[in-house]
Amino acid sequence: MAMRQTPLTCSGHTRPVVDLAFSGITPYGYFLISACKDGKPMLRQGDTGDWIGTFLGHKGAVWGATLNKDATKAATAAADFTAKVWDAVSGDEVLTLAHKHIVKSVNFTQDSNHLLTGGNDKVLRIYDLNKPDAEPQEIAGHNGAIKKALWCNEDQQILSAADDKTVRLWDRSSAEVLKSLSFDASVSSMEYMPDGQIVVITYGKTIAFYNALSLELIKTVDAPASIHSASLHPEKDYFVAGGDDFKLYKYDYSTKEELESYKGHFGPVHCVRFSPDGELYASGSEDGTLRLWQTAVGKTYGLWKCLLPEELISENSETTYPAPAPEIKA
Repeated sequence: MAMRQTPLTCSGHTRPVVDLAFSGITPYGYFLISACKDGKPMLRQGDTGDWIGTFLGHKGAVWGATLNKDATKAATAAADFTAKVWDAVSGDEVLTLAHKHIVKSVNFTQDSNHLLTGGNDKVLRIYDLNKPDAEPQEIAGHNGAIKKALWCNEDQQILSAADDKTVRLWDRSSAEVLKSLSFDASVSSMEYMPDGQIVVITYGKTIAFYNALSLELIKTVDAPASIHSASLHPEKDYFVAGGDDFKLYKYDYSTKEELESYKGHFGPVHCVRFSPDGELYASGSEDGTLRLWQTAVGKTYGLWKCLLPEELISENSETTYPAPAPEIKA
């Protein structure tokens, strides 16, 4: 029986949502942060989308947002030429890190002691969060604005994607480029999967998977529309992607077969990420909303409850029509 995908819609933002990230799984569940052009990043419960709080302090569009593994710290990158570090429990601003241009990307080391930033001045910066007054380590080399910068390989290396149509792998200690990839279009997104050392890169209509240690190509998949973001399932069973045609696409990672596509947003999809347990994926759009989608439609999880036909009837005693198929109640 075909199940109907019923996404949970998370409203609250007033402008396009351009980035999102999940925390790891904590004793309190997992959490979701969103970056928006309204300048007000938001924290939510990851499995339900329930709003927890808004980080107030930026004076421009927020382009990037991230949480550390245990969801105690948040970091944001903004058009006001700053990156900020926040206490994700209290919502208080902890640090403001001044930059020379728009900041697009922020990423914590696994121990949360260092923050990596990148942006329109084409320079990677590493801040020691235990020494807030110290100058950051700077790594230059890109010839275009940096869109995404991520720690990889036990935080000993850095992956960066820029408007110069390259992705580069850097050695943290020597600040030297170890490997470089060139593309025929600007890279729209990049995701790093430490389990299996896989990098997911999107450019044009292509979703590409590379080995993070060697930057050797594993496989590529071409989508029906320009893709802005893609995410690989933690178990590497599936990957999802979204872009210009407002749709979310789900593919089988092994066979590359398109399994499903859903249209829920009313604008291009800018970002998509799987939750750390793989049970759902979140998408952010030009329409100003986030949506949460079930990986396995019909499963009882979070706010979704699978009702069998007889349960549907008993829930609404006035309805005596037989239900043709199980429905998802969100």
